[in-house]
Amino acid sequence: MNASNVYVQKDLDCDTFQNQVDEALIRHKSVLDIMTKLDEYNSRINRAVAKSVTSCGCIKINATKQDFNKDSLEEIRNNMKDHIEGELCAVCEEILQEEMGAYLFYLAALCNALDISLSEAVIREYSNIKALGVFSLK
Repeated sequence: MNASNVYVQKDLDCDTFQNQVDEALIRHKSVLDIMTKLDEYNSRINRAVAKSVTSCGCIKINATKQDFNKDSLEEIRNNMKDHIEGELCAVCEEILQEEMGAYLFYLAALCNALDISLSEAVIREYSNIKALGVFSLK
């Protein structure tokens, strides 16, 4: 990050982000535009992961069948694999952060269009996974 960039606190809250998106969004204000932008950036994230494998090679995907044949949910959780070998290089990580950031921008824009609080959605999901733990089965 160079000196001309705006300093952003690491603990930026969802409400502040959502309000900034509301102020910044001009061109794609229609809910239809927002929905297609979310889809576009989802595809761009997937493409960036694929390019990290096929073009850069900093990560490798070694997918095999997951073993659900365990006695407890804890054993299943501990034996599940993400199938990623290696680590993202700085370039691929930066690209993915940019694409994920744009996705979050349009997610906040959709929340604004539908008058939904992104913070409340995050808190609700956090509460569910906190209460249910491994029983949320996500």
